[in-house]
Amino acid sequence: MKGLLYSKSAKDKLIYCDIKKPIPNDNELLIRINAVSVNALDYRLCKMGRAPKKKIFGADISGVVESVGMNVHTFQVGDEVIGDISDFGLGGFAEYTTAPEKAFVLKPANLSFEEASAMPIAGITALQALRDKGNIQRGQKILIVGSSGGVGTFAVQLAKYFGSIVTGVCSSKNVEQTKRLGADKVIDYSKEDFGMEIGAYDLILAINGNYPLSAYKRCLKQNGKCVFVGGALSQVFKTLFFGKLMFLGSKKMCNLFAKSNQKDLEYITKLAKDSKIRAVVEKVYSLENTAEAMRYAANGHASGKVVIKND
Repeated sequence: MKGLLYSKSAKDKLIYCDIKKPIPNDNELLIRINAVSVNALDYRLCKMGRAPKKKIFGADISGVVESVGMNVHTFQVGDEVIGDISDFGLGGFAEYTTAPEKAFVLKPANLSFEEASAMPIAGITALQALRDKGNIQRGQKILIVGSSGGVGTFAVQLAKYFGSIVTGVCSSKNVEQTKRLGADKVIDYSKEDFGMEIGAYDLILAINGNYPLSAYKRCLKQNGKCVFVGGALSQVFKTLFFGKLMFLGSKKMCNLFAKSNQKDLEYITKLAKDSKIRAVVEKVYSLENTAEAMRYAANGHASGKVVIKND
């Protein structure tokens, strides 16, 4: 099969080459991959020189079950599936991969493979940030800083689904997209400073936005909470080491380190099946051009998800 193999000495640290097709273990599925999306997990590990177990990046996949191990009972050959294989050595930037059946759910027929592959990590991260860390409640005012990326586009839709009043923060080019996804208000950060909305929000999702912690704190109501999601390493360290000190008192902050699980993947897949949320796919690349897709996603200005499609 063809795939993108990690190589420290190669340009972009990736080589498009022939790789041995994997064989599923007793509890695994062999998936013919139709589409795989790019995540920060991929390009950050690659940049740091940390190769995954299978030497192939790619966590969010959609495809067709080609064969199953003898202990697999949930799926059968021919099933169309969505999977998050981040806990199982990655391996999505290839024509085939294997992973345990607990990594997968059935793909709804009304989702394309490209849309399906865009959902797992971004959708689960947005869900866990709002529901689990943020304890979102109907009628609350929510600020989503970074509303145009993979996580942000799902967060806007999920926050509206949970009955909140949503303000998104994004660049000029993504204002209309954020409105279409359901935001009640959109702040163009090139023209306005969201940090001036003093005491306006019950909950803030800070997604990849390296703003001063004081700006987030000013925007919170008393007893409000700020949930930091992802971001550059400098932002993560800043929130971990200084956030607790700055947010002493009734205004609280926390970091989310999302955990993949089948139950949450089923939850967001059901919402997509029922047209309550949708994946936003900005660009689609061929498998051969995966390195280019990684570079584009790593620039941090994608409007939604970047997806790689196997022909």
